[in-house]
Amino acid sequence: MSKTIHNRIVHDEELILRLQRGDAWAFQLLVRRFRKKIFSIAFGITLDAEESRDIMQEVFLQVYRTFGDFRGDASLATWLHRITVNRSLNWKRRWARRFKWLHVSTDSTDSRSAPEPESDLPSPETRMANVQTRQRIGNALKMLPDQARTVFVLRELEGLTYEEIADVVGIKLGTVRSRLFHARKRLREILQPLMEEEEQ
Repeated sequence: MSKTIHNRIVHDEELILRLQRGDAWAFQLLVRRFRKKIFSIAFGITLDAEESRDIMQEVFLQVYRTFGDFRGDASLATWLHRITVNRSLNWKRRWARRFKWLHVSTDSTDSRSAPEPESDLPSPETRMANVQTRQRIGNALKMLPDQARTVFVLRELEGLTYEEIADVVGIKLGTVRSRLFHARKRLREILQPLMEEEEQ
């Protein structure tokens, strides 16, 4: 991967070397290059725009603090994807625990203690123009188990190969295929009745 900055192309190899030397300009370039993709992955997993922005900041903060640990065993993009997926799934686990133990009253003024209304969520998981369709797909994704949704987002929305997904998530290739198959099947089951209603 490369990026044109100041009228020249900076490849990942040069970027990594500059980051290892603590180059502040290189870190700014890293943020510009990967922020949209990191946000998109985080949102695809959490379905929460505000938390996804927080996760994106946490990912870059972790990278800034620990880039010396980067050994080049995976590509820079794969390493960032892995951190993002882990952060997003950790958020989901924390939220599940909060939801289980905290009672949220209907007149609560703390917007962080309750999920965002679905109608207010942006939908980067789809590029369709129809708002209703985007909402339905978002709601359908919400119904998928976290593991299946993660694989679906990385494959269908971010375009990662099966091998890259296996590396990012830390699972076997066969498990990637299985989770993706079940995610697609479940989404069809959820969306098919809605689409049939529209045609009537």
